[in-house]
Amino acid sequence: MKKVNPVVERSRAHLAPLGTIESRTQFGGYALAVESVVFALINKDELYLRASEPLREYITERPLQPLIFRKRGKLVSLNYYRVDEALWCDSDHLLALSAASLETAQLELQDRQSSPRLKDLPNLSVRMEMMLYEAGVMSVNHLFQMGAKQCWLKLKAINQHVGFQTLLALQGAITGHHAAALPLATRAELNAWFQRTLLSNPDPRGGEG
Repeated sequence: MKKVNPVVERSRAHLAPLGTIESRTQFGGYALAVESVVFALINKDELYLRASEPLREYITERPLQPLIFRKRGKLVSLNYYRVDEALWCDSDHLLALSAASLETAQLELQDRQSSPRLKDLPNLSVRMEMMLYEAGVMSVNHLFQMGAKQCWLKLKAINQHVGFQTLLALQGAITGHHAAALPLATRAELNAWFQRTLLSNPDPRGGEG
């Protein structure tokens, strides 16, 4: 029979109005979620709520301990705060703060889903995303604003091996095309720009072509 954590059950009892409280193991403890959106953690049999504006206001009047754990020998503070016994005893306040934590987590999830990462665009991999980050292109909007040519120049400045295929990949990422499906006129214009750029700044080591 699977062992039931008493703090998970206590949390479910107090926070039932939020919906079905799901639990899964995480960080050596448990994550609590409603419809897969995590809003609280349990660590060493203590409940921690995700930070929210109402919770921050509460903390200014009654400080709560942040969740701190050790990662690679360093102490890391997470954006979660421990529910003390006084808050456990104030069921209405605990429920209100938990609802705010859940709402904050839901809004953050919506923001992430509506703002895709660079790697989510056509032609771009995690490796390309990391290269773009290194070159200072930090978001999809930044890529769109700069355009394929300027982003390619930034990549070229840190990696001389990037070539024409990377330029096509960037253009396709911006326009929503697979690199091989770019219009012929677009490919021709990019190729002409690419050749002019190479002539003005030749690279003896070459690139991907």
